[in-house]
Amino acid sequence: MWRGAAVRAVRGTGSSRAASGAAAAQLRRWLEGELEGIRGAGTWKSERIIASRQGPHLRLAGGGAGILNFCANNYLGLSSHPQVIRAAVQALEEFGAGLSSVRFICGTQSIHKDLEEKIARFHQREDAILYASCFDANAGIFEALLTPEDAVLSDELNHASIIDGIRLCKANKYRYKHMDMHDLEAKLQDAQKHRLRLVATDGAFSMDGDIAPLREICQLAQKYDALVFIDECHATGFLGPNGRGTDELLGVMDKVTIINSTLGKALGGAAGGYTTGPKPLIDLLRQRSRPYLFSNSLPPAVVGCASKALDLLMESNAIAQSMAAKTQRFRSKMTAAGFTISGKDHPICPVMLGDARLAAVMAEDMLSRGIYVIGFSYPVVPKGKARIRVQISAVHSDEDIDRCVEAFIEVGQKHGALP
Repeated sequence: MWRGAAVRAVRGTGSSRAASGAAAAQLRRWLEGELEGIRGAGTWKSERIIASRQGPHLRLAGGGAGILNFCANNYLGLSSHPQVIRAAVQALEEFGAGLSSVRFICGTQSIHKDLEEKIARFHQREDAILYASCFDANAGIFEALLTPEDAVLSDELNHASIIDGIRLCKANKYRYKHMDMHDLEAKLQDAQKHRLRLVATDGAFSMDGDIAPLREICQLAQKYDALVFIDECHATGFLGPNGRGTDELLGVMDKVTIINSTLGKALGGAAGGYTTGPKPLIDLLRQRSRPYLFSNSLPPAVVGCASKALDLLMESNAIAQSMAAKTQRFRSKMTAAGFTISGKDHPICPVMLGDARLAAVMAEDMLSRGIYVIGFSYPVVPKGKARIRVQISAVHSDEDIDRCVEAFIEVGQKHGALP
């Protein structure tokens, strides 16, 4: 009897393996078809390998040296700042490589609390909470804060992390047209039946380089008794007189309730994100926010980087203020050459081309001329809105900017993007 059972078990295992093999083969065929479709559409995203530190000048693996980098979020040039690097090394030596724990078990060090206090002070808010990324901060706030009795009103072009975070919550969801205050007001009127109303917007939109009309948003929020949330990833550190972001730039710091932002762009560029706002909200997030509760603490070296970056920023606004002239130089020269540059007065300068293949080919040709830029196309941006996104850094020289513009003119004329 037992022999028969054993034979049946062995046979069953063989059948299971065959079925599993067939499923794996089916999956592989589907995946290969999907990948071929991406290649065929001209939207394949390759990863260039950098063999040097992040900065305005790069060396690429395979021998590409002296490359000018115009596509990093390194707005203040702090990713390789010597004081930021030293702070990371010091934190690594004093506090170790990592915590091997989430915050509430045994993952909170004094440097984590110090950085949270520093972030809150920088933004002139009551408290702050750290996350592994701003994507996590956005994933963690809406579900923890909003209930089925509430409503969230989101700009249609908000970052994917805001969209995904809103999907996780059970609040009633409204999407208003991009920066359209008439549509937002109509949605706010309809949302009056709900308990809380939260307007969620990027402060600066990363694909278009435009800045949310926060004055008007805050006026509508006050009129319809709503709260305002802004994602400041592409504003913290360099927008506003002291680099505090779009709320400082537009004079509404006292009217924005919640700010989410990143440590992975202007503030050292390593990793990490945060929420800052009312202390009871931060306390609630520590109790309920799933990305916070179930993710390891930020590594000490990352905390050290960000803390020193904030120190440098709070000591002087000179770096932040240098951005405006450099941004204007690039935008004005490109516009004079005949290019269409989206947005206004932001170091994100999208060179609008429309065609995905054209954006990809021009970006490759720019690299052959020593300029590192990336073409963006669907699904990162809407179909028909392909562009090459240029990002200006405080550490770019005027000569760097002029060389970039000259290369764009050459490549644009070659591929028919310019007359």
